[in-house]
Amino acid sequence: MPLAKVNSAAVIGLDAFPIEVEVDISNGLPSFTIVGLPDKAIEESKERVRSAIKNSGVNFPMNRITVNLAPADIKKEGPAYDLAIALGILAADGQIPEINQNVLLVGELALNGSLRHINGVLPMVSSLKKFSEIILPEINRHEASLVKDLEIRPAKDLKSLIFYFKKEKKLPLYYQKFRIEAPEKYEYDFENIKGQEQAKRALEIAAAGNHNVYFSGPPGSGKTMLARTVPSILPNMTDEERVEITKIYSVAGLLPNDQPTIKSRPFRNPHHTASSVALVGGGTFPKPGEITLAHRGVLFMDEFAEFPRSVLEALRQPLEDGVVTVSRAQGALTFPAKFILIAAQNPCPCGYLGDPVKSCICTPTQILRYQKRVSGPLLDRIDIHVEVPRVKYEKLASEELTENSLKIRERVDKARQIQIKRLGKANAEMKPKEIKQYCALDQKSKDLLRAAMHQLNLSARQFTRILKLARTIADLEGSGNIQTSHLAEALQYRPKEQSIY
Repeated sequence: MPLAKVNSAAVIGLDAFPIEVEVDISNGLPSFTIVGLPDKAIEESKERVRSAIKNSGVNFPMNRITVNLAPADIKKEGPAYDLAIALGILAADGQIPEINQNVLLVGELALNGSLRHINGVLPMVSSLKKFSEIILPEINRHEASLVKDLEIRPAKDLKSLIFYFKKEKKLPLYYQKFRIEAPEKYEYDFENIKGQEQAKRALEIAAAGNHNVYFSGPPGSGKTMLARTVPSILPNMTDEERVEITKIYSVAGLLPNDQPTIKSRPFRNPHHTASSVALVGGGTFPKPGEITLAHRGVLFMDEFAEFPRSVLEALRQPLEDGVVTVSRAQGALTFPAKFILIAAQNPCPCGYLGDPVKSCICTPTQILRYQKRVSGPLLDRIDIHVEVPRVKYEKLASEELTENSLKIRERVDKARQIQIKRLGKANAEMKPKEIKQYCALDQKSKDLLRAAMHQLNLSARQFTRILKLARTIADLEGSGNIQTSHLAEALQYRPKEQSIY
């Protein structure tokens, strides 16, 4: 049979598409050509496939071999096509029988014929359920088993697959469903944070309603420590969220071999030298950026004002829409980006503006230039603004443990369940119609908000964000309606002007 067709898959964004691998063997001088917009990794697969076939005890055909990856107008990348190309060559050469078109083949080959780990297995198996059987590297079997009602046939090497297709040996199905257990203990816990009661209260509200937080304070006041404890109080992930996050990390190639699933909510902490592509995503073959890797978790941006202006402005659309669209000449891809942003920075270049102990040495011009690095429209999209002051010795030296993360998470989880029952989502994601329906105020609260609007010169966006925040505070107390006290606390988290003289 000089022509053979087998099926593989290409991952584009977070979705997978079927790729038909056509192999033609004809008479002529020995050659090996791959067409269909392959990248360098696929071009180099010729040598991997050749060596793997020879080292698996079968003959590599010394003829003119042409491999076409169809459809030819989609760019293909990565080594996941190795297995399909090798078996296609053997089928075309008649060394194994024709492979059923309901079988999907993915895997990278080592020179000795063994199969190596590949990225993007979870999107492949979840998007391509039309195939009745999926053959993949044994190391990827746990990740693939997250998808239900699918026949997974893991293999160690090419040799075992040759015996399987020749019906000389069996290749057992893998039925085990990998269970995802939430971590019992987090590295950072609220009980170890001394003082900072207001900041801890703000983070509890943020975790309950998925609100964004902005910390400002002198160096060493605990901004980073506070941010790192947030995952420990976030609600436990649902199975759907775990699969969703695991899919993102699988595509990005960040899924550890010994941990085939993401067990806890992500915490991403990009350095302030990160580019906009690193933050938003992109590249020749667009991959998720930091904001997508923080999906359903926390994106902590320390030294917020030190990030390039273009990088910070790229946050505006994801903060508003919960998705990020990466546009390229060949098309646009949309990645999810529902995360809690925790931004932290010093109030001035030296860090001690307003500090009661150490005097600021910056000039007014330096302070203004520093503070203007973060635009008003971006700060407008952050719900909670908190000053994190210096912690006094008495609190630092105290042996008394404060409330631990587990107790706080119980309250957060209870409030989030109220929101899920009411809206099917967190309060921060409410639309205007939902705000009107669920954030109704009594007359006393309306008068308070009216006065705040005039005194603080609040924008329409700030107005709606205050209502969302007040709704979350009410949910934490188990209140069906927003009370004046809830609204007053929400107003406390608006930014306060600080004198630079």
